[in-house]
Amino acid sequence: MISLHTSPLDQPGTGDAGGMNVYVVELSKQLAGLGIEVDVFTRATASALPARVELMPGVTVRNVAAGPYEGLTKNELPAQLCTFARAVLRAEAIHEPGWYDVIHSHYWLSGQVGLLARDRWAVPLVHTMHTMAKVKNASLADDDVPEPPARLIGEEQVVEAADRLLANTGDEARELIDLYGAQSAKVGVVNPGVDLELFHPADQAQARREVGLPEDAVVLAFVGRIQPLKAPDLLIRAAARMLERDPSLRSRLVVAIIGGPSGNGMEHPESHAELARALGISDVTRFVKPMERARLASWYRAASVVCVPSYSESFGLVALEAQACGTPVVAAAVGGLSTAVLDGRTGFLVRGHAVDDFADALARIATDPAVRESMSHAAVGHARGFGWELTARNTLAAYRTAATTMAAEIAAEVAG
Repeated sequence: MISLHTSPLDQPGTGDAGGMNVYVVELSKQLAGLGIEVDVFTRATASALPARVELMPGVTVRNVAAGPYEGLTKNELPAQLCTFARAVLRAEAIHEPGWYDVIHSHYWLSGQVGLLARDRWAVPLVHTMHTMAKVKNASLADDDVPEPPARLIGEEQVVEAADRLLANTGDEARELIDLYGAQSAKVGVVNPGVDLELFHPADQAQARREVGLPEDAVVLAFVGRIQPLKAPDLLIRAAARMLERDPSLRSRLVVAIIGGPSGNGMEHPESHAELARALGISDVTRFVKPMERARLASWYRAASVVCVPSYSESFGLVALEAQACGTPVVAAAVGGLSTAVLDGRTGFLVRGHAVDDFADALARIATDPAVRESMSHAAVGHARGFGWELTARNTLAAYRTAATTMAAEIAAEVAG
């Protein structure tokens, strides 16, 4: 696997680390459980990192030195592609030919390196986009920055040359075909999963004690990277609107913003705290740093409802994790969130990003115990259909399809 711009060793929720990190880690672990040996190549971001880290038996993370360890943004990483690719090719060169059977690249930067390795090793390249520039640019937040033309061109090159493209949802598969001209025959759909052993229902009162919340609180939670794309400001604005409508909520309301600054959100890391103060709700708003996933599960269980108001979302693992813990979700009706959340059953999908609409949906769940209980039960059942083992088995089937197709193409060229 190639995960150039963000490491599976990084803490999700800050910087560039997010759902893709979780995806790479969980998929690799499950593949190892199926007897597949996985090497994950990533860019080293600290001099103290060893060149090789065993994530678990069968999964090795290889930290590649390519450019300065700190301070490089994603838009500056293309300049390091050649150095990174050289290290990947050299790692394979110490083995007999045929050491690797397949390359799975994640995000377009990794895909660029994967293309070189594919041609050099004569093994198939399977690629997962995770996010797509054309989709993001079509639905930007007001204060967000468009993805640069270099990324659009790079994505088109990877889509054209990859042997197999794995989309998170049917909607993403259609976007690959309609926006990028992908051949439909090489696009497959594999839903991401959720760790059902870690994320599961448990006593809410106990969870609230664990994270330091009152048992009778009305808790609205956002989990993710703090940047315009993820729209945590929308939850803050919606909470303020809820208090305008029902001031009696103030004594019980808690708005938890869980995550760290990322992308252009790092330019003004205090902007959301300033917004809460300006709206007069700083007294009910908590900013919580990213944390280990076991404690995150407690926060999910402690929440009355989890809000995922993103402007663009390839799938929305946060929504799935919350539901697995029995917590309903209010999410924007974008991208994979329309698959992750069953509208009206496990939460609500909101079209557009109007503050009033999110305030309405949040209040319907958070302040009505009967609605929340019904949705909580349905959410758990829905999440159980998305285990990572199923994701791994479907991904492995895609690897085999790509290998068979490539072998047939090589045989046809030789015969011709």
